[in-house]
Amino acid sequence: MKIWTTRHGQTRYNKQKLMQGLTDEPLNETGIQQAKDARKQIGDIHFDAVYASPLDRAITTGAIIGGVQKEDVIIDPRIIETDFGKYELRNYYLLGPKMTLYWAFPEFFSAPKSVETIESMVKRSHEFLKEIESKNYENVLIACHGGIIRALKGYLEDKENGIVWRPKPHNCEICIYEVENGKHKKIQ
Repeated sequence: MKIWTTRHGQTRYNKQKLMQGLTDEPLNETGIQQAKDARKQIGDIHFDAVYASPLDRAITTGAIIGGVQKEDVIIDPRIIETDFGKYELRNYYLLGPKMTLYWAFPEFFSAPKSVETIESMVKRSHEFLKEIESKNYENVLIACHGGIIRALKGYLEDKENGIVWRPKPHNCEICIYEVENGKHKKIQ
């Protein structure tokens, strides 16, 4: 099985450098074009399933890159973006020291009150991937978000702490993992 992961395309709030967590903001024109470009880049690959978080920006990205209609995208709340609590829709550069340190170095700093923890992100995303691995897919696409994708990558790259935090995932960046007999290998 090959698991393809991607972060959604750009939104208005991404462009404004705002923490966008659970806010359901659609793709902007740039984001739609990013998804179309990503689809062109991967060619005529067929996905047995396309999964996305319940947020429109991920669903639309999944549909475009996956080559399916939006109603054919399988929605799973376990891959929704991180809950940023009181930091939702705040500027990246004006978060204050607690959130800035946590989001830059979650290995060393705890989540501020109201913000979802790394442990929570790891638990829900890893449960999701274990379920995906039990399916009989040849190629599956997962369209999600910049925070939760770091926990997905942690599982797929067999990281002890459950995350791959850096580098920051770019909009519509695609990573491909091969899963065989419970072993994971990044192939792109």
